[in-house]
Amino acid sequence: MTGIGWFAAIVVGGIAGWLAEKYMERDHSVLVNILLGIAGAMVFNALITVFFSDVLGGWIGQGFSGFVGACMLIAAAQWWRNR
Repeated sequence: MTGIGWFAAIVVGGIAGWLAEKYMERDHSVLVNILLGIAGAMVFNALITVFFSDVLGGWIGQGFSGFVGACMLIAAAQWWRNR
């Protein structure tokens, strides 16, 4: 996560993953929420850099990236299970 430390990345990733879990109406563990938030931020930031060549930084930018990316990962997992 750009612009924040490792501890902050875990905290922001956990919060973003938890919010995405509630928004997508799923039930995951705390560890899965953290992983979804961090991985989601990485995926979403990669997509942003392809189209806009600018990475969201700081707590709010990474929280937004983590939330949107985690929602994308949850939706992709749901699609994969239901196909």
